[in-house]
Amino acid sequence: MAERPAWTSASDLAEYAYCPRAHYYHDHPPEAGPERSSQRRAAAGERFHARELSGERRRAEHGGAYWVAFAVGVVLALGALAWIFSR
Repeated sequence: MAERPAWTSASDLAEYAYCPRAHYYHDHPPEAGPERSSQRRAAAGERFHARELSGERRRAEHGGAYWVAFAVGVVLALGALAWIFSR
């Protein structure tokens, strides 16, 4: 187990803010190692975060296209309403 410095770094604070338990286990790993069930849950968590981040990345990269599609839909809906009420 590595000796931690007397001061706290920004990454230590970020790790604690993200998960206090992960911060604790960083310095105090279980003697027997991780359990099989915790490894499965960790893998499931990694898959979840990968899915969420890919969705965020896709929305960030194609955000303009969503707004254009929304604007086209609004214009078409308003045109349809104008056509219906003009009859």
